[in-house]
Amino acid sequence: MRISGKAPEVGAPDPERTTSPILDDDVADEDSPVYGLEAETGVCYFNDRPYRVGEYVCSGNELLRCEKGGVWVRKGPCVPT
Repeated sequence: MRISGKAPEVGAPDPERTTSPILDDDVADEDSPVYGLEAETGVCYFNDRPYRVGEYVCSGNELLRCEKGGVWVRKGPCVPT
């Protein structure tokens, strides 16, 4: 996926800061117990920073996409451009 070249590198999740749940793409669905924690805000958080639904970030070598329901979903590896 070429989008990762444009995705900001956010580092690893800091346990002292707010980060929305990160799910695997194959198990991410609206029935997951962590889905909807930030549904009313329409954002995902990564180390206290908000991202809109549809935005991508690179955390290490993982490409994450903010999905509806306020969760990050793994979309594959980050590929440098």
